[in-house]
Amino acid sequence: MTELSKKRPEFRNINALQDLPTYRLPAAGWVSILHRISGLLMFFLLPLVVWLFDASLSSELSYERFTAAFDSGIGFVPGVLVKLVVLALIWGYLHHFIAGVRHLYMDMTHSVTKEFGKSSAQVTLVLSLGLTVVLGAKLFGLY
Repeated sequence: MTELSKKRPEFRNINALQDLPTYRLPAAGWVSILHRISGLLMFFLLPLVVWLFDASLSSELSYERFTAAFDSGIGFVPGVLVKLVVLALIWGYLHHFIAGVRHLYMDMTHSVTKEFGKSSAQVTLVLSLGLTVVLGAKLFGLY
């Protein structure tokens, strides 16, 4: 073995409590995991989305109930918690959409280099979080 080629470490017994916190996941790994989480989040919040859509379009009275849910809440759930759940849904949709477009672009153009994967993952994270902040500010009435 030469000096230039270093022997890679072997991990036979991985201790989750010791080894996983020190492992640095690359940006592409975070995007991949968050893509799955956002899809799961949207799936579980689908009944809320259907209710929000139905309440916003059915009648003027249902629209008033819909807008009141963000101020006074729904049942025992306070309005701030409703807004936070909707904010999580906004993030989930934006991240899932942008990461999906990233994956489709990489599949169509065969852009599977390490550099492109890193830069496109960073763009995905910045865009999804940036758009979530902008829409969250609108949701919470900051503009």
